[in-house]
Amino acid sequence: MLHRVAAAWHDSGVLPYAAYLRVYEPLTAFTPQDRARWARYAESRDRPRRAGALEVEHGESVRRLLSVPPLPAPERESPNAYLRRVEDTLYVCPWQSRLRSWLAFTTFRGSVPAKLAHRFVPQAIAEQTADDFDRFKRGEPSLRTHIRTSTWQVPTSWFVPFDSAERWLVLGAEESPEHAAPTTTAPPRNMLYVTSMAQARRRVARALVVIRRHVGQVSTLGEVEEVGRWLEEFHPHSLVELDYGGLVHLMDDQTLQGDQSVAEVSTALASLDKGQEELAFAMYQRVILRWRSVKALETAN
Repeated sequence: MLHRVAAAWHDSGVLPYAAYLRVYEPLTAFTPQDRARWARYAESRDRPRRAGALEVEHGESVRRLLSVPPLPAPERESPNAYLRRVEDTLYVCPWQSRLRSWLAFTTFRGSVPAKLAHRFVPQAIAEQTADDFDRFKRGEPSLRTHIRTSTWQVPTSWFVPFDSAERWLVLGAEESPEHAAPTTTAPPRNMLYVTSMAQARRRVARALVVIRRHVGQVSTLGEVEEVGRWLEEFHPHSLVELDYGGLVHLMDDQTLQGDQSVAEVSTALASLDKGQEELAFAMYQRVILRWRSVKALETAN
């Protein structure tokens, strides 16, 4: 079954309908060995460029799943990363494909009955994958990943770290002038938000103060707290990026241009803080309904 799903993605030529929350750490945040490795990587002409990096990353996953038997995780950690440069500073977001695959497979195994899971991945392969992950965890103090993935929607909590002025929208081959944050070359169709770690943490902290005061009216407390804890794991001078990824292919130009989810979440929180509960509810509902309609496409014929 998993083999057929992967083949369908491969044949469609479309990226998975997923969004990504990424952290890019400055080169100085890494160990001396990794610092030298990423510096060499940045100068390499063979590394995947931003315009095709997501497609390359997806292609690697599809090839694993199309193999016989399917491989839930790669045998080695990916040597690739997403890169950003701001003036003289190089920022690195490692793909960590092996670690992310292990974590995703662990979640998958825990969410479906064992008999059903074995229809996707043979039991022997599943057990070997789990054993490999257990050995890795014994020698690794942290399971921190630089990339989070959400399929068929952007979680409401992911909008909190950003400001509407940080949006960068690309429709077709031309890029919108509305985004001033530095970025590398991007795919022809994309929606990004990029901010500094300091701003992201500040916005999450302010949001948590408001949400905790209205805990009975807002249901995202746990999700926002989780995003805040995750951001605290990284270097304070990092960059944070929200990438709509393949979700842009579920939305036409007009819908993407009209998507102001970050601004609406910000307005909802500010209104709630001021006691303007009706406005807060209206803004929050706009976001919820927008993404509920996108997620509904997962089960559409």
